[in-house]
Amino acid sequence: MLRTHYWQAVAVCAVLIATPALAETPQDILDGFTVEAKTEAPDFQGFDAERGKLFFNNTHGNDWSCATCHTSNPAALGKHAKTDKVIEPMAPAVNAERFTDLKKVNKWFKRNCSDVLDRECTSLEKGDVLTYLMAIK
Repeated sequence: MLRTHYWQAVAVCAVLIATPALAETPQDILDGFTVEAKTEAPDFQGFDAERGKLFFNNTHGNDWSCATCHTSNPAALGKHAKTDKVIEPMAPAVNAERFTDLKKVNKWFKRNCSDVLDRECTSLEKGDVLTYLMAIK
């Protein structure tokens, strides 16, 4: 009996060790934005990379755009406009850690949208930007 419990414990540990940490993928995050966008706008037709690129590179009533700190090339390093802190590339193709933690994604969209828009981004805006960033290879 004790031997059986021992081997069951070993098996459980082996499974836990072999299972990678549960992390979202950029597509998982985008799928969540899709659900939100359909709730916000019943006529939602999908995200658009070109619309995301325009949003990313243009200002929206303030002096800053996303590209102000992240550069117009999201595959390159950026630098915060005030602190000069280096910012890792935004494109998931060159930075595998991007858009793999929903909590971080929500935190940074909230903070950065506030800087750029003086409000939170809509799900459509977030989805368009993420679609654009995912298209960069």
